[in-house]
Amino acid sequence: MAKDSISERAAKLALAQDPHAVREPRANTLEMAIGHEVRTFRKKLGLTVADVAAATGMSVGMLSKIENGNISASLGTLQSLSKALGVPITAFFKGYEEPRSASFVKAGEGVHLERRGTRAGHHYSLLGHIENNSSGVTVEPYLITLNTESDVFPTFQHEGMEFLYMLEGEVIYRHGEKLYRMQPGDSLFFDADAPHGPEELVKLPARYLSIISYPQQK
Repeated sequence: MAKDSISERAAKLALAQDPHAVREPRANTLEMAIGHEVRTFRKKLGLTVADVAAATGMSVGMLSKIENGNISASLGTLQSLSKALGVPITAFFKGYEEPRSASFVKAGEGVHLERRGTRAGHHYSLLGHIENNSSGVTVEPYLITLNTESDVFPTFQHEGMEFLYMLEGEVIYRHGEKLYRMQPGDSLFFDADAPHGPEELVKLPARYLSIISYPQQK
């Protein structure tokens, strides 16, 4: 059995998306944005392409081309789609040139938060936050500092995934039934639905990055 490290097979799956890729500019960006919104609204209603095509009087092939951004729909066609899907016609344009946000935090200026671990001498500093992003995922990056001894450590359990990266000190971290000795440079990536948290503070002060991701709340 392989050790608890990323296997070659898992690494290949993880690299299915090129982290250095750039999106090529496309001439039909507006068409793609409209098509994406039409497909999204249709699926939310549980309708098939044939259902919407029948409701609007257009062919299945034509609707498929609109959803794939292959053709430019007329205003009359968009009006028919808006009625069939029960949304204003302007809803089809919301993804076009939608602004993409960024969050920049200067050193030492993270937002200090009170969380369950605070009572055990844990200090949380939120390093950034973007609301209503287009990914459908909420990501919370924290800098966690442990600087006091404590006999009781809180156990955390929440939805989503979590990634830890050790910066300073040494802790023994629990995830489920397993314990991991974390030193500077070590990382731990796990399903946050399992009980997890520091089991033992070996060397203080200890600091690590904690990046939590979970689906955006509807």
